[in-house]
Amino acid sequence: MKDKQGVLFSNLFRRPVAAVFDSPQSSSDGGSVLLKACDQALGLTEALACWLRDRRQPGKVVHGLRELLRQRVFSIACGYADGNDASRLRRDPVLKLLAGRDPEQGRELASQPTLSRFENSIRRRDLLEAAKGLAAAVIERQRRRRKNVRQIVIDVDPTCDPTHGGQQLSLFNRFYDTTCYLPLVVFLTFDNEREQYLVCAALRAGNAPVKQGLLGILKRLLPLLRKAFPKARLRVRLDAGFAGPELLEAFEREGLEYVVCLAGNPTLKRAAAGLMEGVWKEYRQTGKRPQERYGDCLYGARSWKRRRRVVMQAGLALHGGRQPKANPRFVVTNIQGGARRIYRRIYCQRGEVENRIKELKAGVEMDRASCSRFDANQFRVLLSAAAYAWLQELRWRARETCFARTQAAGLRLSLLKLGVWVRRSTRRVVLSLPREAPYVSEWLQIARSLGAVPT
Repeated sequence: MKDKQGVLFSNLFRRPVAAVFDSPQSSSDGGSVLLKACDQALGLTEALACWLRDRRQPGKVVHGLRELLRQRVFSIACGYADGNDASRLRRDPVLKLLAGRDPEQGRELASQPTLSRFENSIRRRDLLEAAKGLAAAVIERQRRRRKNVRQIVIDVDPTCDPTHGGQQLSLFNRFYDTTCYLPLVVFLTFDNEREQYLVCAALRAGNAPVKQGLLGILKRLLPLLRKAFPKARLRVRLDAGFAGPELLEAFEREGLEYVVCLAGNPTLKRAAAGLMEGVWKEYRQTGKRPQERYGDCLYGARSWKRRRRVVMQAGLALHGGRQPKANPRFVVTNIQGGARRIYRRIYCQRGEVENRIKELKAGVEMDRASCSRFDANQFRVLLSAAAYAWLQELRWRARETCFARTQAAGLRLSLLKLGVWVRRSTRRVVLSLPREAPYVSEWLQIARSLGAVPT
């Protein structure tokens, strides 16, 4: 590699300007030391790494599994989700520091082939235990943060990850009209907080039924939640496709509150006919979008063993240039209270999950399933989930700053992507960051909340 690379701009300014890439021990990710503090607060890499088994010959090992795990997750969190980025950043002093190596004298980080072998070496049993470790670390962090939780809402949603290769179990999905994976993601909301914390991300085949795997996830998740929050009520909030009788019966056996969307059918539409009549009457009188009307009824599908309460919302679908259409909506629930409250204030709030899924894809590229093996792609999903958990912790630490609601990509751009000169002395490592960085005070405030002390 050349020691000096640069160009000369001779006519842009009053004087010629030379741009030379010759600054030693420098990095463009100086602010990412905050992620190391977030990882320490969560104990996440340790929770994931303790289940990894190193089957390599000890005498030939250069990069330990914990170091490879840290390198991969820190790279994803910093915006380097492609494995090829590792070869370009092997000498980056900040990434070496985050991975546990000396920023100056430490050995170079792992290359792309080494990381690819690492990802493909993980076995399915290790993946299950690592996923449980991720959930346990997130729940333990919330237990330390929230002492008296009254209610925990569990939101579950599938999402489409299109694929463009010959990956195992990458199959055509008729609903999404593409070849894809269909991962299932699970989020937790504590009391009335706005943040929804990622606790599980499970990769599934592209043609998997919507509800596949949910009972297995809840079987592992519910004991962790009840141990950490023994007095909290647990509520499951689901979209259409999860209303099968086996799921509803399982929720009732476990003593869970639930609110689940139901697809409309002739019986339910007849039950909502009275509400729809009032909606149509208001529309004919005013010519404007009418107010939705709410009600409930007892309903029992043929596959159900008993009737359950169904909350109904009656409204119209209005599109420019088209005739209005009746648009009744239905949710089945065992929650007490008014129909409007259950639909508007409880069920509709699950729509915020879509924003979290967008963050997972745009912020940490959870949908980058480039390996040929299914288990390797599942491991990549777990690594992206760990990176996102760090960024969620960072956002919580920034709750008293202008970054309280900033998405993952914005947090990275404003707080992590800072030019830095790394200097190492006998006693300490000094990160010389730009004095005129735009968010210095916010960065320092977040650092102090993560345990840093003023100097």
